[in-house]
Amino acid sequence: MKFVLIMSVLLFIIILWFYIDFKLGQKRHFSCAAPKETGILYGQFDIFVHGKELFYDYFAEIRKAQHHVHILFYIVKDDRFSQDFLRLLMDKALEGVEVRLLLDRVGSWKISKKLVLELEEAGVQVSFSDKIQLPFLFYSSQVRNHRKVTVIDGKIGYLGGYNIGKEYIDEKPKLSPWRDYHLKITGEGVNFLQSEFFSDWQRSTNKGLSMIGAGADPQVVLDPTTLDSSQRAELSAYYPKLKKETIRHQFVPTEAGQLEERFITLLKKAEQKIFIGTPYFIPSQRLFSELMSAAMRGVRITIMVPYTADHALVQEASFPYLRRLLKAGASVYQYRNGFYHAKTLIIDDIICDIGTANFDKRSLYLNKEMNCYLYDPVFIARMNDVLTKDFQDSVPLTLETLTKFNPARTLKELIAGALSYFL
Repeated sequence: MKFVLIMSVLLFIIILWFYIDFKLGQKRHFSCAAPKETGILYGQFDIFVHGKELFYDYFAEIRKAQHHVHILFYIVKDDRFSQDFLRLLMDKALEGVEVRLLLDRVGSWKISKKLVLELEEAGVQVSFSDKIQLPFLFYSSQVRNHRKVTVIDGKIGYLGGYNIGKEYIDEKPKLSPWRDYHLKITGEGVNFLQSEFFSDWQRSTNKGLSMIGAGADPQVVLDPTTLDSSQRAELSAYYPKLKKETIRHQFVPTEAGQLEERFITLLKKAEQKIFIGTPYFIPSQRLFSELMSAAMRGVRITIMVPYTADHALVQEASFPYLRRLLKAGASVYQYRNGFYHAKTLIIDDIICDIGTANFDKRSLYLNKEMNCYLYDPVFIARMNDVLTKDFQDSVPLTLETLTKFNPARTLKELIAGALSYFL
């Protein structure tokens, strides 16, 4: 009895510490995170929906790099495919190309010190973003840099849902084929991706480039007339003058709760239809209320989620929300041809959001994300062609399925509800 009492007290103290740590860490983070977005930019976009096609193109562009390759990923593993990727970066660094690799510390935990040393010996600059640190150990362990951004020679950018690991090229049978959406970007928007990479790099290393500093947007911060010729040359290598292309878009980096407001703003614009594609549908209460309001005013809501989950409890966490939306007339589809990891939000075929953020509480409140809003009708029509194929590979989720007596599912839903912030 005494042992049980002692253990109960210890458990209470641990939970209380977690709670205080989280709340204080969150308060500090929310207070210092400034909202950010670009104005309307004009670029050119390709979209990749298969990993093998994406990485064939991605590796080819890295091989052609002349000046620098800047890469931020949430996950890089230590399997054969990851080793091929890292070997390519080492080869480019040995050629004299500047290679900077920024990885989330928790997401890329398989990257060992030995492997980092190998990369650095070849000339690759490596840093880890968002390390677990005092004074808020628990909160900092939950805040992750979930962005996946690459900039090559300041002229080509990549952004989307793919990471580096064998599952992303269909070599993990349970989750194959892997379905995702990843953008290849050219045009003036690449400058912003570069500045955001430098911002994350500076935060993780406490140093920027010799002259660029924190990597802020040079068009805003730097006055070229104050620079000498060598400094202007250095700046232009990272921020070349880029062509104004045809596709209207904006980039929106978010953290510390900013994404919730962004999504709510998008949903409020909807007059006819909303499409949400996400691997994890776990909205906040405010976001869910806005979805229900849209349904009540006659907006047609369609949601696509995976049939097969890649993490425990994420499906059960979504079921209470999906149950209510189905009752309100929404349509829900489960993608069956592999694993659906894509992240998109389309409003009235006028705005298409593609990026790194899931439609879940972790992306809303804890992750650092990067999304792209596209306003081009031709691109959105192309995206709808992609979705037509995805619908063909999906099955409707019915209210009958979610209301059938299932004690195991009900128990999992209760547990998932309690943990939904961290799933």
